Amino acid sequence: MQKKISNLPFKGTPEQEAQLQAVIAKANGDKSNLMAVMQEAQAIYGYLPYEVQCKIAEGLDVPVEKVYGVATFYAQFALSPKGKYNISVCLGTACYVKGSAQLLDKICECLGVEAGECTPDEKFSVEACRCIGACGLAPVLTINEDVYGRLTPDMIPGILAKYE
Repeated sequence: MQKKISNLPFKGTPEQEAQLQAVIAKANGDKSNLMAVMQEAQAIYGYLPYEVQCKIAEGLDVPVEKVYGVATFYAQFALSPKGKYNISVCLGTACYVKGSAQLLDKICECLGVEAGECTPDEKFSVEACRCIGACGLAPVLTINEDVYGRLTPDMIPGILAKYE
């Protein structure tokens, strides 16, 4: 699954900027520290927006394409912020054959975002994932730590209402 670049404007603070610059300075220009710097940057911002990727690239003297390539290759990195409530829809085989793609479509329709995006109020983020190990409950979605199974698209508005 391709990672989606944030649909929200970057809202970094001066404090975050100072923390990032300290992390980059600590790397001392050593390109082999790229992953570590990216991990710390994501801990600071919650994700790796383009503006942060550019600062990392400049600070370590690597092309921004390299930073982006690492960010999109490794599942641990996010290019979009996570909402207060992160909705993850399982698209593993058991869930998919039982209609999880329709669940994902209904969630996106209700929230007005696409998979990989965050709502403008940063309340909800939506993502598709692979098997979460609850195949007996297929199709399954999680909202943060809450697990919902044996779902149909018409159940989605009621589930979302619990988090409003």
